[in-house]
Amino acid sequence: MKEVFLGIDHPAIAAKNVTTLTQWYCDVLGYIVAFQTDKPVYLLQAPDKTYLEMMPEDGSPRPQRNTCTPGWSHLALRVSDIDRAIASLDKHQVEWEGPEFTAVGDGRIRNFFDPEGNMVQLVQRI
Repeated sequence: MKEVFLGIDHPAIAAKNVTTLTQWYCDVLGYIVAFQTDKPVYLLQAPDKTYLEMMPEDGSPRPQRNTCTPGWSHLALRVSDIDRAIASLDKHQVEWEGPEFTAVGDGRIRNFFDPEGNMVQLVQRI
């Protein structure tokens, strides 16, 4: 029998400034705008062809995030070379959540925050 549930299509970020955050993800993390609406809502595509949606926030208060805050925690991005990724992000002066640590299932991880405070995780699997 053919599988019905195939996997994750895309996560979404509700942004205070959708256009600015979209541009940051494109300029800093290598996404491209695959689709957009007039709202504006953007569907970004990563180099590996996975998607990330950017949509306008509704004005609700934003909780302070750390790795174990209840609910969705972070967006994990797989990288081929975490040292190069960290150096690249240092040039963009990202705020790091803490030091590098070992990934569940093996590998290296480091968390940072995008310009609107969303936690993003770099993952290099071994």
